[in-house]
Formats: sequence, C-alpha cells, structure tokens
Amino acid sequence: MSGLIQRAKARVGVITVGHEPYWGQFAGLKEELQGNGKKFEDMLRKLDVEVVSAGFVDNVDQSFAAAARLKAADVDFLFCNLSTYVTSSSAATAILNLSVPTVLVALQPLKKLDYRHTTTYMQLANDNICSLPEISGVLVRAGKPAAGMIVGTLGEDARAERELAAWCQVANARRAFKYARIGYLGHTYEGMYDMNSDPTAFTAAFGSHIQMLEMCDLAKLVNGVTPAEMDDKLDEIHSVFTLADPFIDPITRPIRQEDLDWSAKVAVGLDKLVSEYGLTGLAYYYRGLDNNEYERISSNMVLGNSLLTAKGIPLAGEADLKTCAAMLIMDRLGGGGSFAELHPCDFEDDIVLVGHDGPHDIRISDGKPVIRGLDVFHGKSGSGIGVEFSIKTGPVTLLGISQTADGRFKMIAAEGESVQGEIPQTGNTNTRCSFGCRVAEFVENWCAAGPTHHFALGVGHLNARIKNVAHVLGIELEVVQGAYKR
Repeated sequence: MSGLIQRAKARVGVITVGHEPYWGQFAGLKEELQGNGKKFEDMLRKLDVEVVSAGFVDNVDQSFAAAARLKAADVDFLFCNLSTYVTSSSAATAILNLSVPTVLVALQPLKKLDYRHTTTYMQLANDNICSLPEISGVLVRAGKPAAGMIVGTLGEDARAERELAAWCQVANARRAFKYARIGYLGHTYEGMYDMNSDPTAFTAAFGSHIQMLEMCDLAKLVNGVTPAEMDDKLDEIHSVFTLADPFIDPITRPIRQEDLDWSAKVAVGLDKLVSEYGLTGLAYYYRGLDNNEYERISSNMVLGNSLLTAKGIPLAGEADLKTCAAMLIMDRLGGGGSFAELHPCDFEDDIVLVGHDGPHDIRISDGKPVIRGLDVFHGKSGSGIGVEFSIKTGPVTLLGISQTADGRFKMIAAEGESVQGEIPQTGNTNTRCSFGCRVAEFVENWCAAGPTHHFALGVGHLNARIKNVAHVLGIELEVVQGAYKR
C-alpha cells in the first residue's frame, strides 16, 4: 500500500557461545562450533525477523563486547546459542548487560552419539545442553530468568524449528509496541465503562505513544482525496469483497454507488491518516449528529478499517484502546485479529456467535467477505456499508485485554474452534465458536475472568505464544478454563 508505514520486524540479536580453554586441546573444534553457529543464524534468517549477529563469544571480554554491539544495534530480543559446554560468565555477562528477553538455545548436531566410537572431541561438539542449567540458574539468581529455552537438534528437528519460529513471532509482538504510535480518535462509546483507558498507564505498560487525534484531522484528509486515489481504492474494494443484495433484515439495503464512492474516499483518508501520523494502530469512535460531515465519515469507516487491519495495522471501534493492543498482538503472532464480542448463543449446538459490526481482519475470512448496504448501524448513528463473514473453520483463539482493580493490565485468552454452519446475514461478522464444553459454561468462565466486552479473534491455537508475550511484556495472563482441549 503506497505511503503506509511498513510493519516493523523484530531486531533479534544472536550470539554463539563457546569455551576458550578447549581450543588448545582439540584442534578444529572451535572452527566446527563456529560453523554450527552460522547454521543456526541461517535458520533464524529464514524467519520473519531482522537478524543482528554478534558472532562467536568464548570469554568474558568478548561477552562484554557482544553486549555493547547488540545494544548499539537496538535489538529487541536475544538468542543465546550454546555450542558446547560454556561457563556461565561467557553467556550471562552478555545477557545481563544487554537486558532484553533472551531465549537460550541448545541444538546439538547429532541426534545421538555413536557410543562405541565416541571421542571426547565428539562429545564436546554435542555438549550443547551441558551448561544450560548453569546459565539458567544464574539468570534466575540474578532476577532476570530466560524468557525461554529451545532444546533439540541442529537439523531435521521440526519441534525445535516450530519453537524458534514461535519465539520470533513473540519477538515481533513485543517489537510492535516499541516506538509505536497508537492513534486515539474521538472518545469511547458513551456508557461503556470497560472501554475507558488511561493513556499514560498504557504507555507505561506497553511502551507505546498514544497519539491524540480529532475528527477534523481525518476530515481534512478525506476532503483532499483525488478522483484517481478514489478509483484505485474502489478497484481494491471490488477485488476483495463480494457485493451482496439486501437480506430479510429490514435495515439492509442495496449498495448504492454513492455508498461505495464515499466509503472508498473515507478509506483513502484513513490510509493518509496512518501515513501522516506514522500510526501502528488506531482506536476510534465518534457519535455524530444530524448527518453532519463527521457522522458521515465515522459511519463509513468499516471498509477502510477492515482493509487496514488486514495489512497489519489494527483498528478498534468504540475507541477500545485495549482491544487495539490485543489485535496487534494477535496479528504479530500470525493469527490475524478481528474486532469481536460475544453475540447470541446456540444452546442446541453449544456454540456462541462471535462477531461485531467492524473492523475485521479479512485475511482470515472463510471465503470472500461480503459487504451489504445498511440503513442503520445498531446503537450508532449514520448509515452506509457493513462487512459480513465468518472466520476460517478450525482452531481459533480469543484474546482480551482488561485491567485489574489496581489498574494493571491483564490478558485473558481462550482457545476454541470455528465450526461450519449458518450465521445471520445482517451485515456483521459472525463466527460459530465451540469451546469443547457447554457454551453456557464457557461464557460464565470467560466473563468471570473480568474481561472487557470486546476482544481480538484470530485463527490458530495461540495460548502458548500469548503466554510468552505476556511474560516478556510483564503483563498478567489468565487462560480461561473449560476451553477447547486439543
């Protein structure tokens, strides 16, 4: 998308640690371990992160120097690759001085030793886990435990590769908030106490700046849209969405060309708003009055918001700043993230409909998303176009962010399953979600955790990765019990 900021990849540092006293004793060992370190770096470079290597470290002085290089490179995350037995001083010195979340990696070259022919050299070349307890214990004692560990083999180890990729996604989720500017446009929906947020508390917890915006900022950009820009956006809309006829719901109507033109113009204005302010995400709501300009803009943001959300720039309606953060996390973990809430239950099929009137992550739609004309946006002023689809069938995760009585942020997550079946054709998203238990039990357990009424809905079972994100951000996580069991 021309002009929009690029999604920042995590900048991950990597050091491969060795043990200097071995080199004079075992010719060629250092070179072999250095080669293994480069193989590990090659694994990292295939993933969705920016890799910064501080090379091979085998003594304390080099460990200090590696920390300085990585700190100067502003890395967000560290992978400490243990090539053999190493003293904790060689590894922990860099880790503690750099002070970013660190994953200890011990991937031995061989799946097993050839016991009848093993030499001490061969054992040392595969001694990757030997110092893992030592280094982990030192970090715990220092009050800075490792974020995680990966144990396995250097090749042909699908589990280790999945773990490495998952930790890179966690690094991307943490990076998403670093230097981020989250727009806050308008005000929360009147009376929704759960939506109210303290921007300073948000900055303290997530490290992101909250950019205060007014409707006049967006209106200026919408009014400056050129016919050519609007035509390009209309082409994009037609390529992404299916235009649907009215349904039996009397609030649905045919999509008029003027509806599409205005939604396209507002969508271009939103693109420009994101670019002009360098926004990573946006929480927005504006009530509007008597079909004035601001009402007509705010009631026709769903198309543009859904297109932006699908490009990794989450937008949260009703000025829900906390759910904007949840959507950002879900996106960086690879699950997408639609703005959602609980809709009616189906007590015969034991499912709950999960959806909202926007914005939506159309990347995770089960089929081509539909747009419908709407005379009324229930509970909101104005009229225009709504987006309608279900999330892909299969595993899904709900992630909400709430606050505790003392003001701390808290993540609430549950894994479930999107199942096939009919949904209301009302111009809103709706997904039939099952949680492997009585639907009433799930709803009771979810609500007892103290969530907001909105959350991010994404594909895949992501609780394990969410747990790691919560850990590296220092935020409490509650996993709702009675959820889907794998």
